[in-house]
Formats: sequence, structure tokens, C-alpha cells
Amino acid sequence: MIVLQTIAVALSMYSALPMPQFAWDQRNMRCAMAAFPLVGIFCGIAVWIWAWLCGVLDFGPVLTGAGIALAPVVVTGGIHLDGFCDTVDALASHADRERKLEILKDSHCGAFAVIATASYLVFFAALCSELPTDNRILLSLGLCFVLSRALSGTAVTTFPCAKNSGLVHTFSDMAAKKLSRTILILIAAAASAGLVILGSFGAVVAALVMFGIYYALSMKIFGGITGDLAGWFLQWAELLMVFALVVTRGSEVIL
Repeated sequence: MIVLQTIAVALSMYSALPMPQFAWDQRNMRCAMAAFPLVGIFCGIAVWIWAWLCGVLDFGPVLTGAGIALAPVVVTGGIHLDGFCDTVDALASHADRERKLEILKDSHCGAFAVIATASYLVFFAALCSELPTDNRILLSLGLCFVLSRALSGTAVTTFPCAKNSGLVHTFSDMAAKKLSRTILILIAAAASAGLVILGSFGAVVAALVMFGIYYALSMKIFGGITGDLAGWFLQWAELLMVFALVVTRGSEVIL
């Protein structure tokens, strides 16, 4: 029962999927971060359904790519894009650290966030429109969604928090860090191995490079990570992984 509650807590927080509601407590939150990559599986399923529907209805690559780009937003309710927006505003402020952290908490959306998000979605959709919708690519996309969340969760259980409040601090504080980190690293390794087998090694490299950038930027500018920075990382990691898939879409499958 606790395992099911833990999964429900993770899916309730990081997706828009309907879930049974439980009171959050020490027991069902301690390993909730380890279930975060499950959201990536649902994103992959949503992408597969849209690609199948586009094939049935004979839609062109533009509409197909737009739907693939938006499918994760529908599944997650845009929670990571929200963090992306806040982080863009904070970085664009060129203010001191404390002011940047205040901007991250501000519910208002600045002009830079709007511009950056619109540009991000257009470019992401354009990249997706370049991808063939065969089984190898669709499976690779699903693994990308899992890998980005496994790395994000690994950061939450490893990197320092920038402040003593917020969602990331809550999960980090209540999580059974060692167990959660081990599970997340194993999931990340499995997803990476799957991508390599599918001939998408470049996507793994892109995710790991962005993971390093995430750590360096978070520590240097914010003094640690926050939930908004986690969303910013996830969006960039997925964009770069899809870019790598486009560049290497002609690669041969290893097995």
C-alpha cells in the first residue's frame, strides 16, 4: 500500500494524471522522488498515441511534430515549463542571488519568460517534425523522458538546495536519500543503455552534458537547486536530447 501511495504522490505532483488522493506524510513521501521517472513513461505513451493517430489520419510532419512536442506538456500540466519560465526571468534580471531567488518565487511571468518559452516550443516542435515516427525513434523519445526525470531526481537527492523551503527541499529533506538516489541512478543507467542500444548514444551525451551545466549554473548563480531550476534543467535536457536524435536519426541500431 505504501508503494502505491508513494507512486500516487509522485504522479500527483509531477503530472496532470488523475490519481487517488492521499495525505502526504513521512512514509509515502520518503521515496516519492524515486517514482518520478514513471511520469516519463506516460509522456512516451502519449507521444506514441499521437504518432499513431497522425499516421491513421495521414497528418503531415508539422502537425505531427507539434503534437509530439506538446504531449509531455499535456501529461505534466506544464509544471516543468513553469519552472523554465521562472528561471529565465531570474537569469535575465542580472540581479544578486537573493533577488534571483525572490524572482523564482514570484508568480508573475515576465517578458523574457514569454519570449523564451515561445521560442523553446517552436524550436522543439520543429525538431520533432524532423523525426521519423518509427518504433525506434518513438521508443527513444520515451527513454529520453525517463532519463531526464531520473537525472532530475538524482540532482534532488544529491545537490544542495538553494533555500530551506519549497518542493525540492521538501522531497530532499523527507526522502530516503541513499535508497532514492540508488534507484534513480539505476533507472538512468537503464534508460541510457536502452538509448545506446537503439543507436541514440548522442542523446545520452546531451543529457549528461546538460546535467553538468545544471550543477555548475545552480551552484554558481543560485547556491543550490530549487524546483524551478529542476524544471529548467528538465526542459533543456529534453530539447538537447531531441536535437541529438534529429542529428543521429540515421544511426544504426546496435542490437
